[in-house]
Amino acid sequence: MKTADEVKNITVLGAGTMGPGIAQNYAMSGCEVTMWTRSEATKERALNALRKGIETFIEQGIMPAGSEDEIFNRVHFAMTVPEAIEGADYIQESIVENADAKKELYEQLAEIVPPEVIIVSNTSALNIFEIVPEKLLPQMGIAHWYAPPTIMPLVELVKSDQAPDQLIDTTKEMLIRCHKRPVVMKKFIQGYIVNRLQQCIQGECFKLIDEGYCDAEAIDEACKTSFIPRAMVLGICKRIDFGGIDMTANNIKNHSYEFPKFDAMPECLQERLDKGELGVKTGKGFYDYTGKDVAEMMEHRDEQLFEAFALEEKFSKNPV
Repeated sequence: MKTADEVKNITVLGAGTMGPGIAQNYAMSGCEVTMWTRSEATKERALNALRKGIETFIEQGIMPAGSEDEIFNRVHFAMTVPEAIEGADYIQESIVENADAKKELYEQLAEIVPPEVIIVSNTSALNIFEIVPEKLLPQMGIAHWYAPPTIMPLVELVKSDQAPDQLIDTTKEMLIRCHKRPVVMKKFIQGYIVNRLQQCIQGECFKLIDEGYCDAEAIDEACKTSFIPRAMVLGICKRIDFGGIDMTANNIKNHSYEFPKFDAMPECLQERLDKGELGVKTGKGFYDYTGKDVAEMMEHRDEQLFEAFALEEKFSKNPV
């Protein structure tokens, strides 16, 4: 299995929501990247996303002006899987989150990918180790990126039980070269770290809204002015240390909180689903985006994310 220094050619399978951003990261780290896409329309959207992503990094001063062609020309496209993986040292799968689609793809990979090539999935919820052919398990891992992948530093890593530690070592080093902050998990669990924590937080949010304690705006204001910025300094577990293990233990022992359990869809979600209010993409969700330019909102979001994560990086270099 190759080391990070030996990985020169990367294949990204899937050119949809996550693929272009992941490809951009690897290209900016100096690798040649081939993206597999099924259609010319998807390819064109991926090209546009790639161009926009590179331009944003130049605008933010992260990449020098004039470097866009060099980065852009490191990304190539292929319309078939065999063509895409030819000569690959490392394969990142990021196709649709559908077990049947992934199973079909991995059965194809099992027939054509050499055993020394690392394969990692970006699956967000599926246990990929139960889906892939057994033949691939010694070279199989998960590298779970977060959206937008060009900006979010976190990538959660976990390998199959059959894969060597070298798989994680190589993947971790490659991601560090992409200026990511990989976190290695000791074993697989659906949802990894962040998605599981977010599900707990969202469940409590839905309870507060459905039972009339507050609205979405109050929740967001409370979060943005309390534990979320504090977590940039202390995280979650270190915050418990500062507050006192005994205090947290007493909250549990005294049953200070009743945690929500959902046997049905939360009312606040079902109501919006029934109305077709699906968030930014439909113009309304918990907030009303009517008349707002979605592209401008996304750009403004990205600008603030760049700034927020730059501050977090500064803090991480001098931790409490």
